[in-house]
Amino acid sequence: MNSPHSSSIRTGLLAGLLLIFSLAGCTTTPKIDWNSRVGSYTYDQAVIDYGPADKSAKLSDQSMVVEWLTQKGGYQSYGHGMASYRHPYRPYGYYPGYVYAPYEVSRTPDRHLRLVFDPEGKLKGWNLFSR
Repeated sequence: MNSPHSSSIRTGLLAGLLLIFSLAGCTTTPKIDWNSRVGSYTYDQAVIDYGPADKSAKLSDQSMVVEWLTQKGGYQSYGHGMASYRHPYRPYGYYPGYVYAPYEVSRTPDRHLRLVFDPEGKLKGWNLFSR
């Protein structure tokens, strides 16, 4: 038989678990201050952190431009919900129902990180951009 005391313990445990799970989902990674890394961050560290580059090019002064895809874009569609239509055999009124309402499709862009390293392999510039 359930007592009022055991019910309140279960309620408290459930509330505590919900709080823990909600706080665990709220953690975010801190943003990187790339300006503070200029002159000290190396190409080797970047490969360790991000893996092999998606694109790279060596310039005439032997510096290197390297790009990584940091977030893949995607497509989202937005419907406009319910619409009303005129029934073909009952011309005296409109009846609510689902019809093929217009919808919009939008694309979120890919996010990229571009790092420029001097001939010694030290970071000399950076850029975050979308394409």
